[in-house]
Amino acid sequence: MGLLDGQTHKEYYQGNDYGNYQFTSLKDIINQFMFVYVGENKIIPKASRIDVAFHAQRALQELSFDTFKSVKSQQIALPPTLVMPLPHDYVNYTKLSWADSAGIKHPLYPTNSTSNPFQVMQEDDGEYSFPEELELVVNGDWTAPTNAGNKPAAPWYRNSIPQIGNFTEIYANYTAANEELAFFHRTRTSHGDTSGWGHAMACWQQIDVSDQDYVDISATGTAVDMTNGPGVLRFGLTTVSNFSNTKNLNSQIYSSSGVNHLPETFNLTAPDGVGSYIEWRSSDGTGVSKELLKVDVKAYNQVYVLIVSYQEFSGVNDTLTKTNIIDNVSVTNSYASTKLQPAVGNETESSTWNSYKAGTPSENQDDYQDDTYWPADGSRYGLDPQHAQANGSFYIDPRLGRIHFSSNISGKTVILDYISDSLGTDSEMQVHKFAEEAMYKYISHAIISTSSYGQQLVPRFKKEKFAAIRQAKLRLSSIKLEELTQVLRGKSKQIKH
Repeated sequence: MGLLDGQTHKEYYQGNDYGNYQFTSLKDIINQFMFVYVGENKIIPKASRIDVAFHAQRALQELSFDTFKSVKSQQIALPPTLVMPLPHDYVNYTKLSWADSAGIKHPLYPTNSTSNPFQVMQEDDGEYSFPEELELVVNGDWTAPTNAGNKPAAPWYRNSIPQIGNFTEIYANYTAANEELAFFHRTRTSHGDTSGWGHAMACWQQIDVSDQDYVDISATGTAVDMTNGPGVLRFGLTTVSNFSNTKNLNSQIYSSSGVNHLPETFNLTAPDGVGSYIEWRSSDGTGVSKELLKVDVKAYNQVYVLIVSYQEFSGVNDTLTKTNIIDNVSVTNSYASTKLQPAVGNETESSTWNSYKAGTPSENQDDYQDDTYWPADGSRYGLDPQHAQANGSFYIDPRLGRIHFSSNISGKTVILDYISDSLGTDSEMQVHKFAEEAMYKYISHAIISTSSYGQQLVPRFKKEKFAAIRQAKLRLSSIKLEELTQVLRGKSKQIKH
C-alpha cells in the first residue's frame, strides 16, 4: 500500500502542510523499530516500548544538534530595553543578525568583554546584607514605566489587550501623574452572553521565594462600582501561571470563563486558612492600605505576584471607565534572609549592564551596498579583527535567559537563528527520510550497549551507527553539482592582497 494512498492532490495543495512527505514521525520510527528489530529470532530478542521510546528521543535530540536541519528563527523589533528573551525551546544559537531596509542580514558579534553579573546587596560599609523585610517585588510603586500611559515596566506583565470590533479594552494603565496602576472596564455582549459581561484583567510578575518560608503582602487599593455592577480588586500570590483567558461571562454556554476572577486562583496557604490574597470593594473607601502576614511559601521556589481587577456586571454599559486602582504593591520576607540578595534597583540589570547599554558604539549602515564598507578609510590599521565591524554586538545572560544588545541595535529588526532539540512539541518530533536509517542504528546500538545480552555485538553496532550518521550528514548536506560548479567558476578570480 502506497504511503500517499488516501490523500488526494486537492487535499494536499489546498492544505497548509506542504513538504511533509520528506519526514517520518517519531511515532512511526518507534512502531517500525519494534516490529522489525525486536522479537524472537531478531537482533534484539527483548526490549520494552518505553526503552525504545526513550532512546528514540535521545537519538532525535543528538541528531538535531549536528545532523538534521533543525535551525529555527525568531524575528523581533528590538525594544529600547535592548533585551531579547531566549526562546522557550532554545538550546544554542547559530547566528544573530539585524536586517536592514533591503532585507539583508548584518551579522552581530558576541562580546566577552562585558556581562550582566548578579549585583550583591551591600550595607553602607560594604558588608553583604541579609535584610529582614526584604522587598521581593520589582517596581511595586510603578515608578518605572516601559511606555507611559500604557503599561508598567518589566518584570511586570499584563494580558494582551482584547481588540474585537469596537470593544478595544484599555487596562492595566500606568498613570504617570500619580505613578499608580489603573484598570479600565466596560461590558461586552458577545459569546452568547447578551446580559453584559466584562474582562477580569490581570497584571503579574514572578518572584523568587526559594530562600523564604513565609512572606508578608501589602498594597494600597481603591475599588469603584459602575452603575451596572460592583468593582472588585484583588492582590496576592499564586502558583498559577496562565492568566491569558480574561473572560468573566455570566453565561458559559458558548464559551468558557478564565480563572482570573476566581478567589481560588490565589492558591497558597494563609494563616487564617483562606486564599493568599487581599481584596478591595467600594465599601472599603479610597486609597485603603491592607496587608496579609505570613503566607506560607516554603514549598515553592518561584511564585507569581498577581493583581486582578474586574466588575461584577449585571447589565450593559459599554462606556470605558477607569475604576480600580492599586499602588505600593509589596511582598517582603517575614524573617531575615539567609542568602545573598540582589541590590535594590539592580535586581535584573546590574550597573555593568547599564553602563554597557548606555554606550554609543559606531553607527551601522541601514542599507545594502555591494562594495567594501570603510567609513574611515585606512584608519583601522592594527585593529583586532573581532572588533573590526560596525554592525553591533551582543552577549547572552544565562542566569536570566536573555540576550543583551549594544545600543546601536535599538529599534532594528533582530533575527535569532537557533538550535532546538526537536522535542518541544509533537509536530516537531519527526525525522527526515535521509536520516531514518541513522535513527534505527542509533536506537539499536543504545539498546544493545545497555543490555546484559549481546555485548559482543556492541562494536559492530557502534560502527554501523557512526556510518549511518555520516551517510545521513552527506545526504542532508544536499550538495548540487550545478550549484557547486557555479561557485567554482569564480576560483580563478584574482584576489588583491
